[in-house]
Amino acid sequence: MDPIGTAPYFISLTAGRSPAGRRLAAIQAATAAGILVAGFALFGRLLLDYLGVSVEALTIAGGFLLLLLGLQMFRGEEMEHAANTNIAMVPLATPLLAGPGAIAAIMVLSGRHPQVIDRLSVIAGVAAVVVVIAIGLLLADQLARLLRPPAISLLTQVLALLLSALAVQLIVEAVTSLVRHGL
Repeated sequence: MDPIGTAPYFISLTAGRSPAGRRLAAIQAATAAGILVAGFALFGRLLLDYLGVSVEALTIAGGFLLLLLGLQMFRGEEMEHAANTNIAMVPLATPLLAGPGAIAAIMVLSGRHPQVIDRLSVIAGVAAVVVVIAIGLLLADQLARLLRPPAISLLTQVLALLLSALAVQLIVEAVTSLVRHGL
C-alpha cells in the first residue's frame, strides 16, 4: 500500500474527471483497499486454503492483471474507459494499492499474530494506512490540477512501462519462489 507510488497512476487515471470526481475516487480507493487488506488480514489464509491457492499463485495472477493494466495504459485504452468506470475499485484499490504484495505481507503479519487483540492491532494499523493513502491521493489531486494534458499523457506512457515492469517482476519473483520451494 504505497500512496506515493500510486499517486502518479491516480493522476493519469483520473485526468478526465472533475475535481469532485477525483476526490471521490481518492476516498473510495483508499477505503476499498483498506477493507480488502483488512479482510485478508482476518480471513485471507482461510480463503486461500479453501480455494487451494498459494500466495505465489495469487502474486502471479496479480502480476498478470498489472501487466494487462500497464499495456492498456500504454495503448491509451484505460484512459478512454476511465471516464465511464469506477477506477477507484479497479485498478486503484486493487491491484495498485491492495495488490499481491500488500495482501501477502498482511497475511504473513496476521499469521505471526494469531491472538484476537493482536489482529485488532493489525486492523488498526491498516486503518491508519488508509488515512495516509487518502491524504496522499487527495494531495495528488491538487498536483493534477497543475499538469497540462501533454504532461499527463507523457506521465501515463512512462508509468505504463514501469507498471508493466513491476508486473513482470512480481511474476518472476513468484515463479522463483515456487521453483525454490517446490511446486
